[in-house]
Amino acid sequence: MRTRRGLCYPQTLPLPNMSSNTHKRQKRMPENTTGGSDFFDYLPDDIVLSILGKLSSTATSPSDFISVLITCKRLNALGLNSLVLSKASSKTLSVKAKNWCDSAHRFLKRCADAGNIEACYTLGMIRFYCLQNRGSGASMMAKAAMKSHAPSLYSLAVIQFNGSGGTKNDKDLRAGVALCARAAFLGHIDGLRELGHCLQDGYGAKQNVIEGRRFLVQANARELAAVLSNGNSKHPLMRWSVNPVKNQPPQIPVVSGSGSGCPLLSDFGCNVPVQEAHTANRFLTEWFENRGGFPGQGMMLCSNTGCGRPETRKHEFRRCSVCGVVNYCSRACQALDWKFRHKGECAPVERWLDEAGQPVAVEGVGNGDGGVNVEEVDR
Repeated sequence: MRTRRGLCYPQTLPLPNMSSNTHKRQKRMPENTTGGSDFFDYLPDDIVLSILGKLSSTATSPSDFISVLITCKRLNALGLNSLVLSKASSKTLSVKAKNWCDSAHRFLKRCADAGNIEACYTLGMIRFYCLQNRGSGASMMAKAAMKSHAPSLYSLAVIQFNGSGGTKNDKDLRAGVALCARAAFLGHIDGLRELGHCLQDGYGAKQNVIEGRRFLVQANARELAAVLSNGNSKHPLMRWSVNPVKNQPPQIPVVSGSGSGCPLLSDFGCNVPVQEAHTANRFLTEWFENRGGFPGQGMMLCSNTGCGRPETRKHEFRRCSVCGVVNYCSRACQALDWKFRHKGECAPVERWLDEAGQPVAVEGVGNGDGGVNVEEVDR
């Protein structure tokens, strides 16, 4: 095994004042120019690669990893090794939209080429929605999906449900349900929730209300389990409130609508902190916020906070059938935003109007969760 300075173990010399028949020898330690010992240059490359791989997989921000790369030439060369890049976590790859440049693009591409599925998904989302390179972006997400990456499977399902990047006729509801089912099997909460709504509404699959509700309950249970596993104790998981009504018998306590937390779990008596959005979704949100909050003329963003997906054509997303103000890329996003925010803001209007003041034709689709309907819009 070799190191930067040559062989892994340097030559040794006999210890002084020892008999010639002894086999004990003392290693000669290298000395630097200051008279001390320089152990780093004699570390084998595979040990350094193992340490850097552990760092890239556990870093909490890109700066944790980049600060090592700029330390010296050897760490820079070994840090960009494919073995290290293939283990980089999503937080290591968390590039801010305002810092996006060719260097960041090349770094994500290099990680993707090294086999990092998180890099494939993140770069695929950026290319598909931000850089409008639909074919390359979908291809990179499919590459991650083939390796059982649940967020990629769910994102491809949303693309199939909406016909994103194409026309309304490009929708493939059955393919979307199949992708959601695979993501749900891998434990993806949004995929499980979307599958539940599809079965409950008969959207892309044979209607089965009982199974649909069962999947929705499972999604809520997994969401609670995810919060408990993270050890987040800053917010109380149980927040009860009693709202007595005059001349009415006592009611079952319900969760207070105030405070931040996951709204769907309020159905089961819990209010938990909102889950952190994926790196790719945060990038999309920042990207379009820096550009005025609109992906293009007449196109909107998904109104669910933390999603960040934009329309790729006019009236691609479903809109609220009551106010016509909010837009959702999926039923899962609609269900979350309805109970978390939009339920207290929705106000009816007489008719939806387009930019020219003309009414917009709609095709009704129920939300299947007891809330306001969301309708697919097509001019």
